Amino acid sequence: MTHTVDIAIVGGGIVGLATAYQLTRHHPERSLVVLEKEAGLAHHQTGHNSGVLHSGIYYRPGSLKALNCRAGKQLMEAFCEEEGIPFDRCGKVIVATSEAELPILQRIYERGQANGVACEVIGRERLHEIEPHAAGLRAIHVPETGIVDYKQVCRRLGECIEAHGHAIWTNACVIGMQRRADRIIVQTRAGDVAARYVVNCAGLHSDRVTALSGQRPTVQIVPFRGEYYELKPEAEHLCRGLIYPVPDPSFPFLGVHFTRMIQGGVECGPNAVLAFAREGYRRTDINLRDLIETLTYPGFLKLAAKYWRTGLGEMWRSISKAAFVRALQHLVPEIQAEHLHEAPAGVRAQAVAPDGVMLDDFMIQESDRVVNVCNAPSPAATASLNIGKLITHKLAERFD
Repeated sequence: MTHTVDIAIVGGGIVGLATAYQLTRHHPERSLVVLEKEAGLAHHQTGHNSGVLHSGIYYRPGSLKALNCRAGKQLMEAFCEEEGIPFDRCGKVIVATSEAELPILQRIYERGQANGVACEVIGRERLHEIEPHAAGLRAIHVPETGIVDYKQVCRRLGECIEAHGHAIWTNACVIGMQRRADRIIVQTRAGDVAARYVVNCAGLHSDRVTALSGQRPTVQIVPFRGEYYELKPEAEHLCRGLIYPVPDPSFPFLGVHFTRMIQGGVECGPNAVLAFAREGYRRTDINLRDLIETLTYPGFLKLAAKYWRTGLGEMWRSISKAAFVRALQHLVPEIQAEHLHEAPAGVRAQAVAPDGVMLDDFMIQESDRVVNVCNAPSPAATASLNIGKLITHKLAERFD
């Protein structure tokens, strides 16, 4: 039997759940179902998230990232306070370790000011007061940056959605969509759903679900694995909060950094290496379909040609713990290999355009009955409740 609803949301990660939550709040009369292909929620990008509540300092003023991150952080903190979910504004420093990085640091500070982020440029003495073991000539201190457990947030979002009478289907991989006059039949391995509207929040598979919906994806997802180490307990004193490097402005990854976690411990990383599967959390994970799709995509080939030196460096850090340690020592010179043990990796769904450009901003592609979230990398978890609010407004324009 086909299940009939107003809205079907594909993806049980934080963006899909936040969207469902916002719809239940703003349009309680609308029925919905969340379709998740795994046996539980937040299994992929959200479940491997380092848990940072981003301030929005890096993003181009006026971009979707900047606008949604700032508003989303406020909504996320309010949700956590209301629901009793612990979070901590532990603060962050972005550290310049060479003279060459100082102009980039200044531009980041100016972006932060434009975005309304409470931040200040500090010298070495103040840096050592905040992070006594960090090296640097100058830094930006962002005291409002925080940490939270996004898996716990997702569990509570799911409970709120179900408490409002809506369904969450797990083991419900979407395998097809068929358009009818006033509905879309979403075919899943758990049964079919007839929905007036569909929201695609499928993350690592968002481009494939976009194609199933009848739209032509304008980008392709290329998976990058981010590998981490964790400080052993005896070395955790080397990092009080979050310590980040000055990022390469031409590369949309932030570089290896130190992240204190809400549940305890300090994560170090990630690097960014091509994953051989969209869900390739281990070096040995290979999916031939995913790999061939990536290696034959013109956008990836152009990307690889442009960044091959950077890519080789990331790969070397993947196989050489010593190289990874040297990258960390730029920020905290006292770090030694014996202070670290391997931690679980994550995979980032990076949208790449046919011309080889990695999309730096969020991207939403729409048709009359489908809203596709085609690119939602970091800070999507921080921004998720506002992304959900934005999608809710888009759907409301379509409601009778």
